[in-house]
Amino acid sequence: MTSSSDISAPMGGPARSGERILLGQVSMAHLVSHVHITTVPALMPLLPAFFGASYVEIGLALTVFNLVSLLVQTPMGFATDRFGARRILLLGLVLGGSSFLSIAVSPSYVWLLIAMAAAGLANGVYHPADYALLARGIDGSRMGRAFSIHTFAGYFGNAIAPPLLLGAAALAGVGQAFALAGVLAFVVAVLIILTPVGEGGARSTAARQADGPQEALPRASLITPTVISLIGLFVLLALSTGGLVSYAVAAFVQGYGLDLASASAALTAFLFASALGVLAGGALADRTRRHGLVAAAAYLATAVITAGLALTTPSAVVVIILMGLAGFLSGIITPSRDMMVRAAAPRGAEGIVFGIVSTGFNIGGLIGPLLFAFLLDRGQPRAIFAVAAVFMVLTVLLALVQERRRT
Repeated sequence: MTSSSDISAPMGGPARSGERILLGQVSMAHLVSHVHITTVPALMPLLPAFFGASYVEIGLALTVFNLVSLLVQTPMGFATDRFGARRILLLGLVLGGSSFLSIAVSPSYVWLLIAMAAAGLANGVYHPADYALLARGIDGSRMGRAFSIHTFAGYFGNAIAPPLLLGAAALAGVGQAFALAGVLAFVVAVLIILTPVGEGGARSTAARQADGPQEALPRASLITPTVISLIGLFVLLALSTGGLVSYAVAAFVQGYGLDLASASAALTAFLFASALGVLAGGALADRTRRHGLVAAAAYLATAVITAGLALTTPSAVVVIILMGLAGFLSGIITPSRDMMVRAAAPRGAEGIVFGIVSTGFNIGGLIGPLLFAFLLDRGQPRAIFAVAAVFMVLTVLLALVQERRRT
């Protein structure tokens, strides 16, 4: 028999309220994950003196973080669908928070490596757990907007981490900046515990399933050509946008005659415009099923802008405008990208598939820094944008292939 609460769920009653709570929880956790990803890069100028280490040694800590995340991302996807996404997400928040708090307590270089390995393990939780909760707890007609809000929260975490952590370091010291990053995770974990989904009203069946363990599916059925293609798509996205985020400032200063303030303003424009683009892309993703075409069109325009930066020497104002436009367009594709992954995931295996596909980010995170740093060391700052544009064009081609496979 169908209960009255089940009938009212699509009408926007208690079930709709539960969706909002769920989306808020997952988005807060995603913001924390991106603050943690950005903590060491944001504090980079202060860390050699703090740890008594070189920049290369500090960079090794980032490599450890990405390598551990790469190795655990897929196992965490299976754990998410086996033991429950909410439970795994809370464990990730606690582990990540403890990792950064421990650096404040034991500020040695050796412990930094150990703590970043633990933080990498925690980072492997977020994508499979977040997307599993969203995929099972949000109505399909609102999924694109839910993905966009979730991703916006992560991008916003990237944008606020540098001023937040550098401000804390200036006021209280580098150790306290690490402590702040850690405490933020515990605050969000407590909020999630205190606001169970559906409190005060009925919940949809999908939302109830999001908290509980899921029946295991055969692993062989998950590694499909579509999933492998999506891994490649994520690798290319990490290589292209990751190169811009990490090295655009240095490239603008070294090869375009921009001062540090103008170059930083250009990156800030890229980051905040990306977050706004994600919101616009979410609304667009809910209005079309041709997500591969949306992603291809937006990223092709981004590639044209990036190639233009490689071939010309615009003024500081024009650079800021172009970087903002590129950020907005690159943000638009993100919800469509996530919808492509959701479409490739069997029901009940969303966490596993998102975990598998997200390893592409970590692979790109291992390759990209070495490649773009090599170009800067060779005195080729314009090549940063040229190579990024090439990766973007390859991303466009792969998105079109994915769209054709879907149809």
